[in-house]
Amino acid sequence: MNRLLAVLLALCLGGGCAHTKKKIDLETLSPTVDAFHQRVRWKDYRVASRYVVPERQKDFEKALRENNDEKDLDISDYELEGVELLEEGQRARVTSRMRWTRLPSMSVKEEQVTSEFVYRDGKWLLEKQTGGPFDGALP
Repeated sequence: MNRLLAVLLALCLGGGCAHTKKKIDLETLSPTVDAFHQRVRWKDYRVASRYVVPERQKDFEKALRENNDEKDLDISDYELEGVELLEEGQRARVTSRMRWTRLPSMSVKEEQVTSEFVYRDGKWLLEKQTGGPFDGALP
């Protein structure tokens, strides 16, 4: 979490006055990214799905049920690796690294995860995610 804040702060401060909109967007992105990761880490999937774009919430919830993630998935850690603003600050590509186990396997898996967030109606929402334990849940 501290690394997430440090990376986002560095991106915000490095932009200067000409990039005020991007600074504001990054300031609103940081809490959303962190909240989503925290919710899935602590298996609070009901709240985590609120961070997903409305048109994909049902797919996300269905994948969680089908994989029995509430019981079988344990995310042990996540770490932000980078943030890239796209489309004039209306989209963001966030790369992170997640570590997890999913029963019946006892092996810890670690993978880079790419999450695409979109800025809608004044808030950031998760639109797509590849890699990690939710790969395929948000195609």
